Amino acid sequence: MQRYFVEETRWENDILRISGDDSHHIVRVMRMKAGDELIAIHPEKGPAHCKIAEISEGSVSCKVMNWVEEEREMPVHVTIVASLGKGDKLEQIVQKGTELGASSFIPYQADRSVAKWDAKKEPKKIQRLQKIAKEACEQSERTFVPDVKSVHTLDQILKLRENYDYCFFGYADEARHSNAGTLKHALKPVKDEQSILVAFGPEGGFSELEVERFKQSDFSSITLGPRILRMETAPLYFLSTLSFMME
Repeated sequence: MQRYFVEETRWENDILRISGDDSHHIVRVMRMKAGDELIAIHPEKGPAHCKIAEISEGSVSCKVMNWVEEEREMPVHVTIVASLGKGDKLEQIVQKGTELGASSFIPYQADRSVAKWDAKKEPKKIQRLQKIAKEACEQSERTFVPDVKSVHTLDQILKLRENYDYCFFGYADEARHSNAGTLKHALKPVKDEQSILVAFGPEGGFSELEVERFKQSDFSSITLGPRILRMETAPLYFLSTLSFMME
């Protein structure tokens, strides 16, 4: 059943009104009519099974039939720090990372990031990434849309250490050493409801200065197996491994 995330201001008791792009999608793409059913997700209460009551110009009015209980979220809260990369790599990370259960994303202007974001264009880029996360949530039937933060500096990321139970950074050089610890070993102590912050470098990896500062701030380096992964693959490998272990 088609799912839509609806702002809290659009709800009034058991009646809600969907507008904007979602309204267009319901009417023009899905060709729904009065009497058809859908899932609307309240930011706090979660998913509700709804029936379309009325369709007007630019708006779809629905009535809640019943609230739905479901467990679709990762049992741990994971924030992905993704370095800026070429092309649509960050978009891939947000889309697929959302499908795999990430809680939030932080774009990072790494020392070796080839891509550079213009400060004036950043809000539109973040807005697009947030839209991608929302659409990925609807596709994967999640009940929570990850938040895409503004671009962070290294200092800002390191200050977040005190807000998380575990902080990691992916370090490609770890995979080149046979005595490197496994990701399974690093994630073994993690329990339900705990939080993880994990940072991944750009195409050229983290600089020596970044690695040193991560270590000084009590971030643990992790290896993602014996093979060197692309920057857009590494976060997905991490989330998949964590999902397998926790779920």
